[in-house]
Amino acid sequence: MAVDREQVLRAAASLLTRKPTSTLDEVARSAGISRATLHRQFAGRDALVRALEALAIDECEAALETARTHEGSASDAVRRLVARMEPHAGLLAFLYTENQLFEGEEQNDGWTRIDDAFAALFLRGQENGEFRVDLSPAWLTEALYGLLASAAWAVAEGRVAPKDFTHMIVELLLGGVRRPDTAQARNHA
Repeated sequence: MAVDREQVLRAAASLLTRKPTSTLDEVARSAGISRATLHRQFAGRDALVRALEALAIDECEAALETARTHEGSASDAVRRLVARMEPHAGLLAFLYTENQLFEGEEQNDGWTRIDDAFAALFLRGQENGEFRVDLSPAWLTEALYGLLASAAWAVAEGRVAPKDFTHMIVELLLGGVRRPDTAQARNHA
C-alpha cells in the first residue's frame, strides 16, 4: 500500500501543533500508519521536522502570493497577509520552538525569502508614511512571527476565539506600527 507523504505530513502537523511533545508513535497513529512506515518516510524526528519546515515554507510563500502584499496600502496588505497566514499559524508556532531549524548554516533559505517579503512590506509602509520609522522592518518581521505563534497557541488552548485571530494580530501590530498623527504626537510630547 502506497503512503501519501503529504497526508502523513499534514497529520503530523495537525498533531504537533496541538501537542508539540508528541512521540513518533503518536505521529504514526495520527496518520493511520505504523511507526515502521513513518520511519521509512522520515528517518527520525529531525527529518520529520525538516519536512514540516519545507511544507510551512511552501504554505507561507503561497500565502504571501495570494495576499498580494504589493497592492494597496501597506496596512491593508498586512490584514490580507495575516488572514492568509492564519491556516498555517499553528504549524509556524510549532516550528518556532524547533531551535535546530534556525541555528547555524543549515537554515533553510526559504525563511530568508519569507523574512525579506515581510520586511519589504513593512519598509513599504514606512516609505509611504503609514508606519513609524523608528522600528526596523526586521524587528517588525520578528514581531509578526511572534504574534502569529502566540495567537495560534491562544486559539489552540481555547483562551481566544478562532474568529478573532486576524483581528487580534492586525489591531495589535498595526496599533503599534502605525505612524502617529503628527498633531497628536506633539500633544503627547
